[in-house]
Amino acid sequence: MRVDNTLAYIDQGSFLGLRALGRGPIVQAVWVYDRGVDMDGLRRFRRNLAKGLFGRRIERSALPFGRHHWVADAALQSLDLSVQERPRGDVWNWADTCLGAPIDPEHGPGWRLAVQPLTDGGAAVSLVVSHSIADGHGLVIAVTDAVNGVDRNLGYPPPRSRTRRAALAQDARQTLAAVPQMVAAVAASVRVARAERAELATSFKAAGDVPPGDDEPMVAPSVVVFVDAAQWDECAQRLGGTANSLFCGMAARLGQLLGRVGPDGRVNLSWPVSERTEGDTRANALVAATMTADPDQVLTDLTVVRADMKRALSESAQTSVRMTGPLPLTPLTPRVVLRRLEGMVLSVNSPIGCSNMGDLDPAFGRPDGTDADYVMMRGAEPQITSRVLNRIGGQLVLGGCRSRGRVAVSVSSWTVGQHNSKEALREVVLKVLADYGLTGTVEGPLS
Repeated sequence: MRVDNTLAYIDQGSFLGLRALGRGPIVQAVWVYDRGVDMDGLRRFRRNLAKGLFGRRIERSALPFGRHHWVADAALQSLDLSVQERPRGDVWNWADTCLGAPIDPEHGPGWRLAVQPLTDGGAAVSLVVSHSIADGHGLVIAVTDAVNGVDRNLGYPPPRSRTRRAALAQDARQTLAAVPQMVAAVAASVRVARAERAELATSFKAAGDVPPGDDEPMVAPSVVVFVDAAQWDECAQRLGGTANSLFCGMAARLGQLLGRVGPDGRVNLSWPVSERTEGDTRANALVAATMTADPDQVLTDLTVVRADMKRALSESAQTSVRMTGPLPLTPLTPRVVLRRLEGMVLSVNSPIGCSNMGDLDPAFGRPDGTDADYVMMRGAEPQITSRVLNRIGGQLVLGGCRSRGRVAVSVSSWTVGQHNSKEALREVVLKVLADYGLTGTVEGPLS
């Protein structure tokens, strides 16, 4: 049976955005072992990753306005092994360097696996993947499958397996068949524009202002905090919340201290809601949920945040229907519009990104077949510049996961017009922990 290897519209949009901007988001997992890693186990892990969602690349349509396709990635991914040891305190700086390694979902490699030996006898492992290949939940599935030896057998054809003539004919038929969807998408786009008229006007104005900055590629300052899971749960329960609402409460408080507060004193939280189902092969199977929060109230009472999160989640299905309506127009969207959209979307209301993966399958913490001591996941956008960060009004992004009895929270921040460094961010994170009566280990700066 022939496998439908056509990219979903949201995945083609992700890829086109990458090409329009010259950069794109990356998902990273980091494992830290207090001892050395089993290299044979990691090589097996690398081979198994290629049998799942990671074992593919994007092949463009033969038509400039056609649908792109998935093809099998037959190339054997390398295992990047550092020859020089680093101190344990430099792990997260090394993790940043892993983000800078070339990643390309079309030409490859779409993902990279790296190992860093440590001077104390331990080791760190990093896995990075293009968001155009897999989102956070996709990475979790791919890693868990690889550890458990699961072969997804996606059945994608090899690259360039279609002749030029066959590709043109097939893609033309597919485009013609999608015309009714495109017509409906135009109407959906008009409805979205009317509903979001006020915010669109604000965002156009904001996107038009370009503050000073430079064009040097960088990774925005980030740190990671590890908190004992039992302590985290006790704090959440004491404030009338859940582990996830405490995560959002921490994001709200960080937003306040880092200057991402609206005129009404509230902050805007946005987080991905996974729509991934069994057997779902989309790279991006998600929709965004949004809400506002009082950054003072979250320190003493999480019941309101908890209720607002439930409400936002219940509305996410409606949001998905409304926002995915225009997606069939994705192949027709010019690059200049995609570049403009970034400034429009990210500069409105200073959104705070919150991506909490929650409890991870124990297998996720065993890339070499044995349990890592520390596990962390985060989203990042390397190759971004201070000029872009200033143009979009800065950023604040949190990533969370729970593994091995610890809650890990990564925080990435850039505040326009302020001193931005890992050391300064570490002090802010420590203050928020103290505000909640939490103790933890904040890693990132090399002390």
